[in-house]
Order: sequence, then C-alpha cells, then structure tokens
Amino acid sequence: MRTTPVCVIAATDCAALSLVARTHADAAHIGRLAADALTAELDAWPKPGLVSPRDSGSHDDMDYATFQRSIVALRPFYADLASAGATNAPMDELRRIGRLAEDAMLVATGGVNTHRGAIFALGLLCAGAGAAVAEGRPPSADQLTRIVSERWARDIVRGPIPLNSHGSGALRRFGAGGARAEAAAGFPHARTIGLPALRVGRTLADEEAARVHAFFALLAHMEDTNLLHRGGAEGLDDARREAREFLLAGGVGQAAWLDHALAVHRRFVARRLSPGGSADLLAVTIFLDAIERQP
Repeated sequence: MRTTPVCVIAATDCAALSLVARTHADAAHIGRLAADALTAELDAWPKPGLVSPRDSGSHDDMDYATFQRSIVALRPFYADLASAGATNAPMDELRRIGRLAEDAMLVATGGVNTHRGAIFALGLLCAGAGAAVAEGRPPSADQLTRIVSERWARDIVRGPIPLNSHGSGALRRFGAGGARAEAAAGFPHARTIGLPALRVGRTLADEEAARVHAFFALLAHMEDTNLLHRGGAEGLDDARREAREFLLAGGVGQAAWLDHALAVHRRFVARRLSPGGSADLLAVTIFLDAIERQP
C-alpha cells in the first residue's frame, strides 16, 4: 500500500497553518482599519450636532469618552466579521456577530447606542474586505461595495426590522430607506459623494478639514434618518440646505470655513438635530479610502 511521505504531510499542514495565520492577520488588520475609521470620524470637528473632542453636540447621554470606549469594544468584532467574510459566511452568521458587537457596545457605554449604524455598515464592509482578500484580490472601494451588494443585498432588505431604531421609525413615518437601502445598493453615497469630497477636501486644507468637507457633502445629499427622527422632514430639509450653503461658499476652502461650520453646529444644537446617519457614512468613506491607500 502506498503512503504519503511524512515530509509531504508536514508541508501540507504547515501550508494550511500559514494560510490560517495570514487570514487571521488580514482580518485583524481590517478590524483595525474599521476602528481607526470610527476614531477619525469622531475626531473630525466641527460636525454639526455631533459628538467630538470639543463637545457633545446635541446629545446629553454621551460624550467623547463614551464613543472611545465603544470603539475599543467593537474592534475585535470587526475582525471577526472580516474572518466570516473570508469563509463566505451567510448573512445569519454576520448578524450573529453583529448582535454580539452591539451587546459589547452597550456594556462599554452603559446602555447608550453610540455605533449601532456603524456596526451594520462597517461590519458588512469588513466582511466584504475579508472576502476580497480570501479571493487573492487587492480590495478597492468599488470591489468591496460590489461584494456587499451582490452577496447580501437580498438578505439586507428582507432582514428583520428592529422596532427601536431611529431608522426603522423613519421608515414607518416617512418611507425613508435609510441604512438598509444604502448598504443594499453598495453604499452609493459613500462611493460617489463621500470619497470624491474627501479627496477634494485634501486639496483645500488638511486631513481633518477634508473629513469635515466630506461630512458636509454627505449631509447635503443623503436622506439622514436620524435627522428625520429628531427634526422631521423640516429638520432634514433645513440641515441639507445648511450643508449645501456651506459647500457653495467654498467648503473648507473658504477663508472663514471654521466659523461657518461652527455657526451651523450651534444652530443644529439649538434644535437638537443630530445627523448620525451622515456620521456613519463618513466613517464608511474613511474606511474605503483607507482600504485603497493600504499596501
């Protein structure tokens, strides 16, 4: 009877272990990029109505430290989602990891929802990045968003709708598609508005200002369900108008851009407006940009 030489078995085992190690390292790296994107979004200032290192915006139940604790708690779950994508896991498995991430977030923040939307959006993209790397292709923004849309769009749309989320409330009241529609379509606002605006912003000012520029561009164009929840259709319309005026004045390229952005911020806070959906898509934009800039 012919037997496989021990050296061949050992080499095969070593190759398999090496592949597992590389997959784990890639997933950990993807998780770091997602957590770093959330930190970059948090640090960008001023983003009207939102928490930043300077103040808590329109929020009384959370501050900068709350978001920092949340990001630390979420990072390993983004790596887990990348690993799941690398093994072609079904949506049920992605949802299971997402629920664990949400539980960890709530423990870290004392029950405050800081990143539910970002768990969903960045989690899907981490899974897409894991799938791309497993296929041996350098991931790009177009590739990752296409993977999410092609593999999971149907499950995204048909999945259970949480009754206590702002997005589901806006869906019932205003017919807004929100985060689900954005993800199922392959994050078109991040691809066609956020990324170009971020890159234009870099030609006008420094990196943090470029992120503010991208945020205003997203706010001007998207149907932010958090704004609908807090301010209704009027609040959303007013917020988008303010963002368009900022951009038409030159965005972060105008001499007094910081004063202009701060004035918008104060008006949002006075009305308790908080464009959390735009913040989530800014984090998505930063993540996609980082993926493309990584070796």
